Amino acid sequence: MEPLFGVLLGWILVVASSVQNNCTCATNKWTVCAQGGSGNCTCTLVGSNHKVDCSTLTSKCLLMKAEITPPKKRFWGHPPGLLVNDGIYNPDCEDSGIFKARQCNRADTCWCVNTAGVRRTEKGDKSLSCGELVRTSWIYIELKHKKRCRAFDVPDVANALKHLFESRYKLHPKYVADVKYDSPLIQIRLNQNEKSRCDVDIADVAYYFEKDVKDDSVFHSNSTLTVSVNGDALDIEKIRIYYVDEKPPVFCMRHLVAGVSAMVSVVIPTAGFGVAVLATLRWLRTRKYEKDEIKEMGEIKAPSLQ
Repeated sequence: MEPLFGVLLGWILVVASSVQNNCTCATNKWTVCAQGGSGNCTCTLVGSNHKVDCSTLTSKCLLMKAEITPPKKRFWGHPPGLLVNDGIYNPDCEDSGIFKARQCNRADTCWCVNTAGVRRTEKGDKSLSCGELVRTSWIYIELKHKKRCRAFDVPDVANALKHLFESRYKLHPKYVADVKYDSPLIQIRLNQNEKSRCDVDIADVAYYFEKDVKDDSVFHSNSTLTVSVNGDALDIEKIRIYYVDEKPPVFCMRHLVAGVSAMVSVVIPTAGFGVAVLATLRWLRTRKYEKDEIKEMGEIKAPSLQ
């Protein structure tokens, strides 16, 4: 009886351990997950208490925030934050996970961003007002695959990528506006003027996809990106992403005014100098003419005096 009980107890522990190990977030490796008393697996974002829905993609803002969370061991002199042209900063997110319209770095330099977190204004101080968060409605993705003896068929490449975006990133095919292919270059256009709560955002899709291509996947498992076109691997080696907003970017006029002022300050003295030179040459020419005329008249009058 005791051996049977021991076997049964061991089996229960194995099952419990297996269930515990399965408590992970498939769509976000930057999470801490725990099995509740009811058997539900709850996952929160690293560095915060923000609960993550592991059935879909996590927003780009929250991912960026989790990525800069310092680990337990960190070399001194490396402050947590994302290093950009505006300095190191910690992304500021709304409770819903989207970017706040205004972002600031550690030096209190601020700028406005779109829903993809891309800067769309000049830099300013903390008095900078951004207003609404402008939506990124178009995203252009340019890819380049490794050289191969024979190019893929265009429809096959388009179908493979549309399937990838739908199956891996949960993006509805209607948001893939177009796929163009001219070996080895591929162009993908994503269009999403509006989205429902059930839809993933194309900005989040582009971020996940870029991470996959650069071999830094956000997914917990199956982290290596594999794209197959009729059984042949589509080995992507380069990616470039362009963002187009519903409204044009806003630039501060003071830089333009300063440039115009500098140009005017150079043009006006130059023009003045030119006018002065012309006037001087005209005066010298007139004076020379007058001298020549007087000399000529003197030569004409001289014989009559004899």
